[in-house]
Amino acid sequence: MAARRALVVTGHLQVSQEVEQALAAKAAVVALESTIIAHGFPYPESLSVAQALHEAVRDEGSVPAMIAIVRGEVRIGLDDEATELIARGDDVEKCGVADIAAVCARGADGATTVSASITLAAQAGIEVFATGGLGGVHRHHGGGDAPADISADLLALSRTPIAVVSSGAKMLLDLPATVEALETLGVPVLGYRTTHFPAFYLSSSGIPLRHSFDNVAGLASAIQCQREMGALSGILVCNPPPDDVALGPEELERWVEQALAEANRDGIVGSDVTPYVLDALHRLSAGRTVVCNKDLARENAAVAGRLAHALTIPEVQ
Repeated sequence: MAARRALVVTGHLQVSQEVEQALAAKAAVVALESTIIAHGFPYPESLSVAQALHEAVRDEGSVPAMIAIVRGEVRIGLDDEATELIARGDDVEKCGVADIAAVCARGADGATTVSASITLAAQAGIEVFATGGLGGVHRHHGGGDAPADISADLLALSRTPIAVVSSGAKMLLDLPATVEALETLGVPVLGYRTTHFPAFYLSSSGIPLRHSFDNVAGLASAIQCQREMGALSGILVCNPPPDDVALGPEELERWVEQALAEANRDGIVGSDVTPYVLDALHRLSAGRTVVCNKDLARENAAVAGRLAHALTIPEVQ
């Protein structure tokens, strides 16, 4: 990454010069979330992950645009200074789509989740986004007196015209309910070299997908058809984790149940559940989940880079 990049003001968004020039030239751009950097890994490992994601996108001929809020300003494309700030995670708030305005108004720093990132990316004109895993319907949601706990990622994806490349959703969620919610919201779910919905650390959740493609050109054609129809929803592209780091379902389910029980014991609720459980899984798996998380995030960034590049090819358009 360059030492510093100039910013171009587009409405309330501060767009890096590199990203602005790529968008103006209709070149390939991939948006990246920043929560995985601020809250997914300890510093300085978080910084190396950020660099790996940027490099994975660039290696496929696309321009990376990590999104975050820095001192109350929405940044589309981070320079080295901003990347370092977010990677350290000091006083960096986890920022969903409903938090954007308040975090900006207070002049605070925020790491954007999927819902916030895709909303801001679409406003900037970016059409492809990469993440690790999508949020969804939490297990035992709505049980007893507890209200339903459903990630804002799902609704945001249903009304944001962007292609999201992820390894499905995390196993700690109610995956059948999550897939059903995506269908209800009218979000196309496409498998990339898989016929089953991935479960983040798992190659397959056992839930079959109706549509899958073996190559990026096929994915690009489906996305272009979605665009031509004028659909307002996004598309979820499911890319399973690499085989050499994917975990086994029995051991992971055992760890997830234990982690969720610990979260319940400690009174963890709402958006705090996911980071709590992920930390617990790191401990219970002796670090294997972290290795998987890094590799799948990097692979998703690479697939998104190839997809964004394919969408700029005249034959696809």
